[in-house]
Amino acid sequence: MPTPAPAPPLRTRLRPYLLIAPTLVGAAYLLLYPFVRNLVISVQHFRMAELIRGGAPFVGLDNYAELLTDPRFWTVTARTAGWTALNTVLITGLGTLVALMLVRLGKRMRLAVMSALVLVWATPVIAATTVFQWLFQSRFGVVNWALDQLGLHGYRDYAWFAHPAATFTVLVLLVVWQSVPFAALTLYGGLTTIPAELYESARIDGANARQTFRTVTVPVLRPLFALVTSLEVIWTFKCFAQIWVVSQGGPDGATTTLPVYAFQIAQNLHKYDLGSAASTLTVLILLAALVSTLRRMHRQEGAEA
Repeated sequence: MPTPAPAPPLRTRLRPYLLIAPTLVGAAYLLLYPFVRNLVISVQHFRMAELIRGGAPFVGLDNYAELLTDPRFWTVTARTAGWTALNTVLITGLGTLVALMLVRLGKRMRLAVMSALVLVWATPVIAATTVFQWLFQSRFGVVNWALDQLGLHGYRDYAWFAHPAATFTVLVLLVVWQSVPFAALTLYGGLTTIPAELYESARIDGANARQTFRTVTVPVLRPLFALVTSLEVIWTFKCFAQIWVVSQGGPDGATTTLPVYAFQIAQNLHKYDLGSAASTLTVLILLAALVSTLRRMHRQEGAEA
């Protein structure tokens, strides 16, 4: 009977944990502490006076009750859900189309398109937002000029950021433009791992391009689609910088989402307790949506298996 190998020394067993310890400590300081502090403020009466002199009294769930009975909170929540769903569908759909295009392009053209996608993805958020503001500027913007040249003279000097629907549309275009590169490059990487034999078998069986995509590509890349969709839900749901720079939630609150709403309450109204409660509810709603989505996808994978 072979002699069992001796257990490694304690130093060897602890080495992996020591290597990741700085990352865990940094994550706890940058993520866990602010969340706990935010949660504590959300159950206190914490306004400007308490910020200056300290000693905020405990009020329990009163702040949450005030938010949940406010009709505007539910209006903003519904708008945030619509905003997230629309952007996620557009980003995932366009990202899939771009990834499929990359597979079919020649080497040089593929390199050019991928380089452009990387440049778009690497563009800082504020810089990209400023460019879009210039593009849609009423008097000197390229978009109004191009539409006017195409015969749509109603868009001459059109004030995009003065109309709720137009502002919402510009923000959707901005977020989709910034997010498609990540989805496209990630899905393209997944497409390159699918064995060519599967596509060959589908063609032999007489499947057209749509049937091949549905029966071969989607099942193989389902986990990757789930990952991309989940990340895009997080990205669009918590989107703040673009909305705040372009419209600050206006006009008439048409672009106010939950992150913007929480910031407005905390910073503009100095109701830090309600702002903290709103941001906590935002995190909980996002977690609930993600857990529901991942569980549904997991059940679909189990049913297919």
